[in-house]
Amino acid sequence: MSKTFDDLLKKLSTCPTKKVSVAAAQDQPILEAVAIAKKQGIADAILVGDEGKIREIASGIDMDLSGYEIINEPDLEQAALKAVSLVHDGKADMYMKGLTDTKTFLKSVLNKEVGLRTGQALSHVCVFELPGIDRLLFLTDVAFIPYPTLEDKVAMINYTVEIAKACGVENPKVAPLAAVEVVNPKMQVTVEAEELTKMNERGEIKGCIVDGPLSLDLAIDPEAAKHKGATGRKIVGDADILVFPDIHAGNLVYKAIVHLATVRNGNILMGTKAPVVLTSRSDSTEIKVNSLALAAVVAEEMSK
Repeated sequence: MSKTFDDLLKKLSTCPTKKVSVAAAQDQPILEAVAIAKKQGIADAILVGDEGKIREIASGIDMDLSGYEIINEPDLEQAALKAVSLVHDGKADMYMKGLTDTKTFLKSVLNKEVGLRTGQALSHVCVFELPGIDRLLFLTDVAFIPYPTLEDKVAMINYTVEIAKACGVENPKVAPLAAVEVVNPKMQVTVEAEELTKMNERGEIKGCIVDGPLSLDLAIDPEAAKHKGATGRKIVGDADILVFPDIHAGNLVYKAIVHLATVRNGNILMGTKAPVVLTSRSDSTEIKVNSLALAAVVAEEMSK
């Protein structure tokens, strides 16, 4: 089981090298991440975008472009369509956002002719390596679905379980989170958390253990579970997957972790035919590299 991002890199070292298609690659942080990913054996890249600017930026960071395929397309929208079509046609294994804006990028993902749409909801998954926790922690959804319905939450769980299994977690424990760990009819998220648990027990959500509602402390802190007398729960501070009730809770926790703790993390968009790396321009190069590693591990699992 992969407990760190270094473990993911070791896992990738035994797999065929994946290829990422980058939309509007004329962006220094993206090219830096792509260069590191290639050096570490995570993935090769096809760079789609303004070739002149790509070469200019690469020269400024001493990046050797001789081993890369470059497709010249200065128009941002066309660059995204050409880049996503490479994944659609099987010429690349995963898709990454470069300089283009998120709206244009997602439009290409959902393009009916050359995109990666599956007809299912898209969902964002973040994977954290945190001090004091002896495993990778999977968070969903912190950036994409504002107010997930019960159906959305089922999809979020299924996507995240798929990622967790790709990372070597055989039977991940899933915690649908709420402010409390008991069902309260006046708190709809607790009712839905209970329903997710029952769906898992009925075999409607497979390949994992679901136990909710759970407060955050009971989900990730064994001592808290012990002190609260919750040792009879399926999850007693050892959750692998945290399912947030809405984007506000998820995003606040995500940003609190990123800005207040020393962590490593990567992000991936699921619900598509291939893994999609959708990082923020403010994300560090390390986050972009970790996200590529995560996407490569998922792409390898999808190829099986």
